[in-house]
Amino acid sequence: MGNVYIGVNLEFVRHADKSFEAGVEKAAELGYEYIEPWVHWGRELLSEAGYYQSVSLLDDPYRMKRACEKAGVKLSGLSSHTALCKPEVSTEYLKQAIRFAAECGAPVVNTDEGPKPAWTTEVEDHVLMRYVLTEAAAIAEGRGILIGLEPHQQYSKSPDGLDRIYELVDSPAIGINFDTGNSYLSGHDPIEWLQRVKDRLVHLHAKDISVKQSEDKRGKVTGTPAGCACGEGVIDWKKVIEVCRSAPRDIVMSVECGTVDQAERSIKYLKELV
Repeated sequence: MGNVYIGVNLEFVRHADKSFEAGVEKAAELGYEYIEPWVHWGRELLSEAGYYQSVSLLDDPYRMKRACEKAGVKLSGLSSHTALCKPEVSTEYLKQAIRFAAECGAPVVNTDEGPKPAWTTEVEDHVLMRYVLTEAAAIAEGRGILIGLEPHQQYSKSPDGLDRIYELVDSPAIGINFDTGNSYLSGHDPIEWLQRVKDRLVHLHAKDISVKQSEDKRGKVTGTPAGCACGEGVIDWKKVIEVCRSAPRDIVMSVECGTVDQAERSIKYLKELV
């Protein structure tokens, strides 16, 4: 039986034009115990200027570690999504994210299969994903880092599809980063799906979906970048927490919402349940 903790994905400050450090400080101020930062390859203007919360994998991992220690928060994982179907992009990116995670102290790197190439077949895509995950798992196993596969794109939008990706490589480093909102929007029951993967669960994206978004998008999309405030949508959080508590490992529920106000309302709601 695992413990359940509350964290937040730094998505919540993306539209606030704040730096990584500002996002960490705001998360701590709101009362979050864990954070899940974004990482990217290379260099780009907005994060370098302090207007975007993502951190370059070319930066010093201790920058992330020091910011967390200063604010009194911990890392639940890294949001390191990359197109597993495109090995020319994802192989080295994911391997570098794993090494970065090991150095900064993040136990999990989260990813999904990403948009597929326009010209490949389904069979070919799964061979490509197997290649990437085999290479990544070899790096992760020796460092004690877990790879969280998320339901988000064309193949992982169903329980069977996510399982097929998970089963491509037999490695203790590979687990599931379940997303409550993506699973719901793709047309499935998130509680039933979470129950199915709980023994492989390594991280959870706590994403609620508004009634309006549900009416407009459910069954038509495979996911969404961010949800509404937890407790203001369609997800049954009491049941989510109940399933997480029955998982074999401790689980951080990383809130995925789009604004600072939503993050504040989310933690107030979830703290009453956890």
